[in-house]
Amino acid sequence: MDVAGVAEGADVAGGAAGPVLLEARGLRKVYGSGASEVRALDGVDFALHQGEIVVLLGPSGSGKSTLLNLLGGLDIPSGGTIRFDDHDLTKASGEALTRYRRDHVGFVFQFYNLIPSLTARENVALVTDIASRPMTPEESLAMVGLGERLDHFPAQLSGGEQQRVAIARAIAKNPQLLLCDEPTGALDSHTGRLVLGAIAEVNRRLSTAVAVITHNAVIAGMGDRVISLADGRIVSETRNAHRLSPLEMSW
Repeated sequence: MDVAGVAEGADVAGGAAGPVLLEARGLRKVYGSGASEVRALDGVDFALHQGEIVVLLGPSGSGKSTLLNLLGGLDIPSGGTIRFDDHDLTKASGEALTRYRRDHVGFVFQFYNLIPSLTARENVALVTDIASRPMTPEESLAMVGLGERLDHFPAQLSGGEQQRVAIARAIAKNPQLLLCDEPTGALDSHTGRLVLGAIAEVNRRLSTAVAVITHNAVIAGMGDRVISLADGRIVSETRNAHRLSPLEMSW
């Protein structure tokens, strides 16, 4: 299966749900067997639409990160299906999953994973050099408010600025999906709001579908939908009447 040729969707303003880009049905992930079996996910149905932000809430061990890893093609489910556009990722080869991650998915994690010896521009260029339809590093860094910090090394940047470099690196490939796992987990409230503001700006300007994993219920306000997980299952789903700007939130 080749997912590299999936067309970009039509422009959708942030907050307006477009077509379904990514859909999971009956998703299961089991670790171990017998008495040591752990059901990290147990029959999860999930969809992510173009142009929307979905916040996934839950305590440690609820299955949030497992779900994100499966949706991003970083791990293989034990059962169920995952479809991106009209492609079944659960039947994809390892090579096809690599193309899916490279061309269509941007990842942001709690820890920035920047290379200390490279500048912000050079860290982002690691992605733009291999992506099929990239922005320039300068464009993606400007989008997250770091247009004047291009040639600074990670040690010369604050934690929030380093996380914004990580976001710039994730979006430089022009991904259709942006998957964020606890992007503010290592940051204070003020810096976290700036980072979430950068994610919201990417969604607004690029119509990128965004999923944000967090244990912080306050962050739910920035989403179009809020999905709560516990013990590997979705226990509730709500839709916000309107999205809050991250700058309106505090914790």
